[in-house]
Amino acid sequence: MARKKRKISEINSSSMADISFLLLIFFLVTTSMNVSTGLSRRLPPPLQPNQKPTDIDIKKRNIFIVKVNSLNQLMVQGQEINVRQLKDKAKEFISNSSNDPNLPEKVTVEIDLIGNIEITKDHVISLQNDVDTQYQAYIEVQNELVAAYNELRNEFSKERFGKLYSDLTEDQQKAVQSVYPQKISEAEPKNYGGIKDGAN
Repeated sequence: MARKKRKISEINSSSMADISFLLLIFFLVTTSMNVSTGLSRRLPPPLQPNQKPTDIDIKKRNIFIVKVNSLNQLMVQGQEINVRQLKDKAKEFISNSSNDPNLPEKVTVEIDLIGNIEITKDHVISLQNDVDTQYQAYIEVQNELVAAYNELRNEFSKERFGKLYSDLTEDQQKAVQSVYPQKISEAEPKNYGGIKDGAN
């Protein structure tokens, strides 16, 4: 005698959409989103409506020109270098510890908590990128320039206060910033050269 096949009752899936929706809401609420942080830069204040822009005359010795072309090649003061060499060259320029006449001129200023000190007050690092410079190359150059300032501030902090810059009080940090003010000027991207393969 043949056995009768027992029918298996179907699973009720009418509430699956509701469950999926609730799970989606749960994960959206509980998951933290990664927020990309930009580079810290202080923009100059806007001009007043009746104020005309003034040309600032900067001596050639006070400008450190950094160019990145479309092939991500780095030119510093007209010389091609590797990005890993940039930090040391920038430190040498910013500090001008040997008072080289080809590097930024030093002036004596009085700074709270430090007193009279010679600094390269008017130095400027001019960063110029090609319109086709890759973002990664741009970030690498920025990191090396900022690292140059950070190392100089740390070295000065340890020499003057006996601890790292990050461990100083707010007033001490401001004093060190006055010794090594971060001056990175970024020009509008242009075509500085370097022809890509396949370009007409």
